Parts: sequence; C-alpha cells; structure tokens
Amino acid sequence: MTSYSLPQGLSAEEVARVIAAALAEDLGGVGDITSEAVIPADLRFTGVMVAREEMVVAGMPIAQAVFAHVVPEAVWTAHCVDGEKIAPGAVIAQLEGPARGLLTAERTALNLLQHLSGIATETRRYVERIAGTGCTLLDTRKTVPGLRQMAKYAARIGGARNHRMGLYDGVLIKDNHLAVCGSVAAAVAAAKARNLPNIEVECDTLEQVAEVVEAGADIVLLDNMPPEMLRQAVAIVAGRCRTEASGGVTLDTIRAIAESGVDFVSVGRITQSARSVDIGLDWH
Repeated sequence: MTSYSLPQGLSAEEVARVIAAALAEDLGGVGDITSEAVIPADLRFTGVMVAREEMVVAGMPIAQAVFAHVVPEAVWTAHCVDGEKIAPGAVIAQLEGPARGLLTAERTALNLLQHLSGIATETRRYVERIAGTGCTLLDTRKTVPGLRQMAKYAARIGGARNHRMGLYDGVLIKDNHLAVCGSVAAAVAAAKARNLPNIEVECDTLEQVAEVVEAGADIVLLDNMPPEMLRQAVAIVAGRCRTEASGGVTLDTIRAIAESGVDFVSVGRITQSARSVDIGLDWH
C-alpha cells in the first residue's frame, strides 16, 4: 500500500493498538468467514469512499492504516485531507486491491473514520458559533474508553484546543477534592507544594471564585453558571488568572457564554455525544 504518515499528536503505537483491538473483536480469532466463502481468492476490487453528508474529515491516516494492516499491497488514493470540510457526494478516497482483504478491513476503517469525522464535524460547529469572541473551545475527558488520543486528535482537527489528556497531565481540583482537603486554600497549597503547573479549581459560587483567586490558582473553572453570573465572575477575577466556563453547554447557549468574557469554554458533547457521520464505500 502507498505509505502513510501519522500527524503530530497521534503515536504509531497507539494507532496500531486500536486497530489491532478493533480487528480482533471483528475477526474473533477465526477470520472473515463470509468473504473467504464467497469471494474468489484472486479477485480484485476497486472502490470509492464517498461522503453522504456535509462533514469535516478526520482520521484519514487511521483509515488508511487499517487497510495497510490487513492488505499491505492495496493502493489508497486520498481525495481530501483531515480538517477539510466536504460536501455530500464528495469522494474521500479510492481503494484498489485484493477483494477479500479489503472487505475484511472495510468496517473497521469506516467505523474509525466516521466516528472521528463526527467529532471533528460537531467540534467545528461549536467553534464557528463562538468565532470573534476571543474565547477558545476546549474538549474534556468525556471520550469513548480506549479512543481518547484519537478523539482528542479529532477535536483538534475540528478547531478545539485539548484540555488535559488524562488525570496524569493536569490538575483540576473539584468539589470532592475540596471536601477532603477542607478548603480551597489548602487544596491549592497542596498542589503548589508538589510544584504542579496550571492548577485549576472548580467553582459553583462567586464566593468560591474569590477564594480561588486569592489562593493563587492558575485557572478557575466556572461550573454551570449562567452568562450574567459568568460576567460577575470574570469581573472578580479581573485578569489575575484564566477563566473557563463549563457544564451543560450547547450550540444554543455557547455564544452567550463566550461573550461573557471567559477565556475558555469546555464542551463534553463534542467527544461524548457527537454522531458518527455517514460515509459509504462502494466496490466495483
């Protein structure tokens, strides 16, 4: 197959792990019994992958890698690139190679490409809603287990900025942490004692916002606050730390939230609830 390269932020090891796991659950250690029974071993296919709706494409190198894993001699010709917004009917890619292998790889490749393009498409909708506000869209840890690196890649392709990848690379002190620590000041001090950067604290009252700023946190997460309350919180912060709005954000509400003056707005829906887009693969 024509060589492929993975974009920055996607490791070859992670992509290989996901593809191997997806193929293993499909083949069950036995194989594609239908294709092996009814498709001649020497038959070759040519096919086109087509968008059946408007979408932002994400996951092209991953789909190509699936076919390369199953059918190394197949030829993949891409007609678009990740991040490109395409119309219904647009050809995404062409494939040519041994029919059995292409049919075996087809569903795994489509599942990943449709899922990731769905995330990128939904993310782009949110990004477009807050254009011109100066606010940045963030994703969250609300991802399908085992697909986080890919999901967050798709969110970046759609125009969002990644929040923390996991519990290991960012401090976010939430209400349950505070219940144990006893106070905002104690929790922030404990994190600072570990020399941890970008300390963020979740607040649901304006009083807590003032406490977080006084404690020296780097980011205050304003949880489920309406726009007017967000404006008051931004005024309290007065530029002394960064502000992030979160909780129940939708396409209908995000513009007003962004216009409150917050630096960031995080949306779990772009990875948790994005609908997979419709992509067809027709063989000839």
